[in-house]
Amino acid sequence: MKNVLFVCSQNKLRSPTAEQVFADWPDIEVSSAGTNNDAENPLSSELVEWADIIFVMERTHRTKVQNRYRSALKGKRLICLHIPDDYDFMDPGLVRLLKAKIPQHL
Repeated sequence: MKNVLFVCSQNKLRSPTAEQVFADWPDIEVSSAGTNNDAENPLSSELVEWADIIFVMERTHRTKVQNRYRSALKGKRLICLHIPDDYDFMDPGLVRLLKAKIPQHL
């Protein structure tokens, strides 16, 4: 079983969509968080330690994760999906992008 964490800024649109899309996939557990302090579910060292694979939506998220949680990232895969903040929650275009980009890394 792999633990997969999805990260965006506010944890309102992109990462919760990814969490929902992949919630029923076999052999993975999923969660999501945001890099901002006022995110719905703020990213924490506990979540980073829990995750085997961390998917971030943008380069800025990757930089924040690397800077804040460097020691907790040892041995983990940190993958940037390059998905801009242009989508609503469960937007069909976002769902298509996620399904196209993520499975190859699982």
